[in-house]
Amino acid sequence: MKYQSILDLRQTQQAIKFLKDSFERELSHSLHLHRVSAPLFVDPASGLNDNLNGVERPVAFDVAADGERLEIVHSLAKWKRLALHNYHYEPGLGIYTDMNAIRRDEVPDALHSIYVDQWDWERVILPEERTYEMLRTIVERIYASIKSVEWLVCNRFPELKPALPNEIAFISSEELLACYPDLDAKARENAVVKEYGAVFVSQIGRNLSNGKSHDGRAPDYDDWSLNGDILVWFEPLQCAVELSSMGIRVDAKSLKKQLELSRHTERASLPYHQMILNDELPLTIGGGIGQSRLCLVLLKKMHIGEVQASYWPQAEIERCRQNNIELL
Repeated sequence: MKYQSILDLRQTQQAIKFLKDSFERELSHSLHLHRVSAPLFVDPASGLNDNLNGVERPVAFDVAADGERLEIVHSLAKWKRLALHNYHYEPGLGIYTDMNAIRRDEVPDALHSIYVDQWDWERVILPEERTYEMLRTIVERIYASIKSVEWLVCNRFPELKPALPNEIAFISSEELLACYPDLDAKARENAVVKEYGAVFVSQIGRNLSNGKSHDGRAPDYDDWSLNGDILVWFEPLQCAVELSSMGIRVDAKSLKKQLELSRHTERASLPYHQMILNDELPLTIGGGIGQSRLCLVLLKKMHIGEVQASYWPQAEIERCRQNNIELL
């Protein structure tokens, strides 16, 4: 039996707009965030671009007016913290923005696209709030916003039925390894998320007891001991779907340590990193929440191309056609 989307193309576009508008309201209210405008590109010499796992190549171009070379952002993980400094935000308040990026090295499939759209958010915290308890509280608020929007979407489009659990479970990457020592990281995620429905896997980036990190993380934005991913089980694709990567950001001590561990000490001389090392930037917590990923899950689609317009290799287009998947 071929796949049949619950919503047709017109309903899908209406639902995407409703979902995104609703989630922005829920998130901004829950975390006390103000919407701001954000850049599509940055000067690579500033150190503001997100280096992701350290191997992805940014899309770059030169400016005809002055010959300067700029990079399309991978995310706004670092820019937001600088913006909070420039806008003089106080603890307990923060910002969010629509982030659009191009990640040329992504391998396009049902969950991945070279076009990335997410809500990037950042909030100022106090020194005493750099704790796991604070991280957990924010995760629970974000998940509550997701659940609230799931209910709103299903109420507006009754053909859709809620599927996410009421609560999110928490587990560290080391605990996850202990539970499933014979599985690789992705298989461990699938196993635990299938069991609980929604899970926050914490402490991502540092090496575990098996000598490997659970997943790659740049050393200069999240504190690897105070970060993690929100994952939910998605029945149509029979896998865990990451909806958010987030964490408490590095302070001077953790930045220096993580640059040494990752062998990227040369970054310490960049302007952004110097501001952290000199305690000139506010302490923050922040992350990104995938817009298309959230639409995929809540609208019960089989392919991220059903909720965003992107580029797909011909083989992927043909695979979708054979499975009755309508790409935007």
